[in-house]
Amino acid sequence: MSRHVFPGQVVAGRYLLLRPLGRGGVHVWLAHDQRTGGEVALRAARTGARNLPGGRTHPHVVTVHDVVEHDGVPWIVMEHVPGAVSLRQLVVRCGPLAPAECARIGLAVLDATATGWELRVEPAGILLAPDRTGAPYGRILLTDRGPARPGHGDGLRSLGRTLHYAVEGREPSGLDAPVPPVRAGALGPLLERLLADPAPRVTVAEAEAELSWIVTPQTETYARPRTDPASQPPWSAAAVSRPPAPAPGGADRADGRPTASPAGAHRRRRPRALRAALAGGLGAVLALSGVWYALADRGADGTGRPYGGTAGLVAPLEYGDCVRARWPGGTRFAGTPRLTVDADCRGRAPDGQVMAFVPASSAAEARELGPARCEERTREVRARLAGVRSVAVVPAEDGFETARRRTACLVLGAHGPVYGPLGRHREVGSVFADTATMQRRDCLDVRSAREVRLVSCGGRYDAQVLGFTRLAEDVSLAEAPSAADKACARKVPPRDYGFDPSLYESGSRTAAGAWKSGSHLVVCTVRRQNGGTMEGNGP
Repeated sequence: MSRHVFPGQVVAGRYLLLRPLGRGGVHVWLAHDQRTGGEVALRAARTGARNLPGGRTHPHVVTVHDVVEHDGVPWIVMEHVPGAVSLRQLVVRCGPLAPAECARIGLAVLDATATGWELRVEPAGILLAPDRTGAPYGRILLTDRGPARPGHGDGLRSLGRTLHYAVEGREPSGLDAPVPPVRAGALGPLLERLLADPAPRVTVAEAEAELSWIVTPQTETYARPRTDPASQPPWSAAAVSRPPAPAPGGADRADGRPTASPAGAHRRRRPRALRAALAGGLGAVLALSGVWYALADRGADGTGRPYGGTAGLVAPLEYGDCVRARWPGGTRFAGTPRLTVDADCRGRAPDGQVMAFVPASSAAEARELGPARCEERTREVRARLAGVRSVAVVPAEDGFETARRRTACLVLGAHGPVYGPLGRHREVGSVFADTATMQRRDCLDVRSAREVRLVSCGGRYDAQVLGFTRLAEDVSLAEAPSAADKACARKVPPRDYGFDPSLYESGSRTAAGAWKSGSHLVVCTVRRQNGGTMEGNGP
């Protein structure tokens, strides 16, 4: 269909075709929107595309602006993503990806399905694009639901085939008896289950838990609070009563790891806060995501203090505001904290930062939907960090208008302060005050044992962050550096991320903050064996 068009042609009387965009077998054109003056991507669609929803449906789904018709053929008008390549193109160009990167792609796909996006994917329908930090493949976007192909099974099997292609560089050979993966590393057992015959012997929740473990090993070290089914939040009288849903795989243990799952489930299964919230109602959200509400000083006009008197703020929070939280009795995430804004985001060791906002049409809607939406909006940045939790600051009834009709989504340190800005709020070249603000795939300029700077992965650097782990309680801060190197080499080995073990070795970073809080979290890195510099964003 798209082969019958050419550069300079105008589609649907509006979109001037500029040039083809290679998307690994999918015919996509870069076009100029003559009405708005912007650039869009056009794709000749299959039958039924006229019913596609418009607008952004999820952070991991390409925005669909419109569906138009030209010469009897429907065309999907999508956002143009500069610098994007399809997963298939990337593998052809650079070779197989590291297991952890493939797991990150799998998580993005499963995350998109939570909003109704069909779980049926293929390598040509997944885009990887630069994110705001400069990482060349930081964004993961679905562009196509993927055609159903005979013998390829259901959605989970299509995910397995896609991840197999990404990590092995080839399609699984044979549907009846596929050749076991050889490069998959930690991803191998899950791939075999996803590709099992006659059907995948794994659920979506189990696949997500396993992928999460591969991407960020052992970061969930805090013990989640348990919920008493007889205990209800103060606003529940005005809402429809819904019983809380049990956490998948049984109750959590004291060390933050789930107890054994039922027969057939994987032993490292972890619950997902958002899906538990949607399935079990607001009570489960409170139990799983550490959300709190500021509901004091309710009124009728919506122009009082934005989050009520208990929170202590007289002005609404702004995007990027760093905050300090004073908890009742000194126990973190117990009760409603009193917040103060940390103006410079460094001097007084902030506890967290405002990372997103969720708009609402009413205070009631903010109370009902704000927590789960904040959990979703902050999931990506939390997956890159260690030891953080999502907190939703919901407007009070009489402060709804003052709060600008939106819930503030905070990311707070689970064990103590974060000591500085998080995620995209960090500036390239800034010195890390603590390891708490380091995130996966950060590139580091190590100038001394105490001075480490955040640098662009587009240039040269000394080390790159791969993940996190935790040392035993009896390891002192003085013993931490050597113990951390050994623990990282064992639990977050660079070879699992595609780094050649003959050239690269595991490293680590420790900081006093993790010992003050008792978390003993360490950052695991990769570096060259000869102490030389590295370039690029890794394998």
